[in-house]
Amino acid sequence: MITIKCSACKAKIFKYKKIGKGRVLNCYKEKISKDYSKRKENKIKCKRCGKVIGIDQGKRIRMKQSAFTTSGFKD
Repeated sequence: MITIKCSACKAKIFKYKKIGKGRVLNCYKEKISKDYSKRKENKIKCKRCGKVIGIDQGKRIRMKQSAFTTSGFKD
């Protein structure tokens, strides 16, 4: 389980069950256990500062690499 946070204000965006090694490029919706984000149309935004974190593409969210940081257990 990892926590995805906004790179600008460090607010929590998701608690996400990551499987495998490597970067977070996409977040699959079924693996998000807790969602703290704000959504407008297909954009996923930080609840606190409003920075765009990713784009909703149906079953997954395409993450913007410079917009977030991760913490927690990573395989």
